[in-house]
Amino acid sequence: MRADLKKTDLEWANLEGANLEDADLCEASLEGVNLERANLQGADLRKANLQGANLRKANLEGANLRKANLEGANLEEANISWANLRFANMKKTKLKKANLQGVFLYGADLEGAILDYSSFPLWCGSFDVKTDTRLPAQLAYHMCRLKCDDPIVIEAQKALLPLAKKFHRYWECGSL
Repeated sequence: MRADLKKTDLEWANLEGANLEDADLCEASLEGVNLERANLQGADLRKANLQGANLRKANLEGANLRKANLEGANLEEANISWANLRFANMKKTKLKKANLQGVFLYGADLEGAILDYSSFPLWCGSFDVKTDTRLPAQLAYHMCRLKCDDPIVIEAQKALLPLAKKFHRYWECGSL
């Protein structure tokens, strides 16, 4: 049975490990809520306020987070695969080691987001993402580490080198 929690105020609640699969949490107020290891697979979280929420190791596979506020939320090691995060506010969101396979990020705001060791989607569903220098520098660094003998790629790598050197893990991963 699908839980109907639409527009519910659950701010700062401890819902660690809760099973909210397919739950309707549309427009719910979930600021600071603890949903660590919670099952939110297929949940409707459109326009929900999850600012500062703890979603570490949560299962959000196929969840609808369109226009959700996830600013400062912790989604480390979370499964967000195939979720809809279109136009979501993800400023300063921690996504370290998150599974982002097939996630729809079109128009999402990822300024200050931490994506280390995550699987950033390279498909049209990640077009028009708003970001700061951190993500482009990380992607440029990876581009510069590719081995390709095509002259156009080599020139592109040379042009990207100044940006790639701004990668925050540059010295740890090896200089170019």
